[in-house]
Amino acid sequence: MARNYELLLLETIENLGLVGDVVKVRPGFARNYLLPNAMAEAPTAEKIESLKAARTIAQAEVSKQRAEREAVIARLEGITITLVRACNDQGVLYGAVTQRDISDQLIAEGYGIDMRAVRLANPMRRVGTQSVTIQFGRDLVAEITVTVKPDRIIELETSAAPSKASASNDEEADDSADAQEAPTAESDDSKAERGTKSARKGREKKS
Repeated sequence: MARNYELLLLETIENLGLVGDVVKVRPGFARNYLLPNAMAEAPTAEKIESLKAARTIAQAEVSKQRAEREAVIARLEGITITLVRACNDQGVLYGAVTQRDISDQLIAEGYGIDMRAVRLANPMRRVGTQSVTIQFGRDLVAEITVTVKPDRIIELETSAAPSKASASNDEEADDSADAQEAPTAESDDSKAERGTKSARKGREKKS
């Protein structure tokens, strides 16, 4: 296994270190990114000394940035933002909601959230509500709620109980069935009455 490279950072790189830090990185990351972009070099005592002032300034900036981010995270926790999007009758969006959309909405509402801080595994493709993580670094985390609403009134198909119209149709069907049974009962009573009259007339003739 290739040994990690030890390099001196010539500028601050988030999640890696401050300018003037000596860090260990994978060979591929060093050769393909840090060294070609002049972001790091092999450390020497003279170079480390020359970067002390820049490192002090960077530390102050990082401390200030962290304080600002802590305040933003505290404000963000539990908030809900709403996005209105065009969709079809089934609630499927014509354009998915991405990290950029959420970041833009948060900025519009007064929260300075860069797109990279929005942790969205997959774009939102339907109307609805979803919990989204906002994260700075490794330990500054907040959960917000993102609600996507349609730009018009739509009726989403559901598997809920039968509608009032269906119930009304069922009642009408029951009434119709009762109405069909009623004449049958009346007809039987008429037949019984006619039988009784016929029997009476027969007895009168014999007498």
